[in-house]
Amino acid sequence: MLAVKVINYALAWFFDLARRSSTARRYKQYRAKYEIHPSFRFNGEGIVLYGDGRIVLGEGSYIGRFSPIQAAKGNEVVVGKNVRISHFVKTYTGSTVPDQDFAKKTKLQKRTGSVTIGDGCWIGANVFIREGVTIGEDTVVGANSVVTHDLPPHCIAASCPARVIRYKRNVNAE
Repeated sequence: MLAVKVINYALAWFFDLARRSSTARRYKQYRAKYEIHPSFRFNGEGIVLYGDGRIVLGEGSYIGRFSPIQAAKGNEVVVGKNVRISHFVKTYTGSTVPDQDFAKKTKLQKRTGSVTIGDGCWIGANVFIREGVTIGEDTVVGANSVVTHDLPPHCIAASCPARVIRYKRNVNAE
């Protein structure tokens, strides 16, 4: 019985090591392909960066597990300094236009636009950030929100679609 427990522990340790090694290799490839500051942190597994556009991830920022960032060709995603992006945050610079006939075998129309997240933002878990959106510096986006339009600096926004709940108090106080 003890031998089985030891073997199970060893196998679990080995597979966990292999998974972490694979993840580390993938994140190293992202650093080579995109503009990622050395102090940027990938916090967890399943983070996916893809597309032929430009992705810039700023100093002191991080992104949580299972968060994809897509940069369509000719567009960019820029994440400022000291930005906190939680888990399961989806950021896209392109999507299909919904007002078309999907049954026809024609080329689908696309809608694209760059995404900018200003310095010092905090993006809660399960947020969706749509193409063409700018989130102003020092803005908080509440969990489970859908950002469909620009958000101003120094605000707290939430909901679907995300809207300003209030502006931060004592923004300039130190």
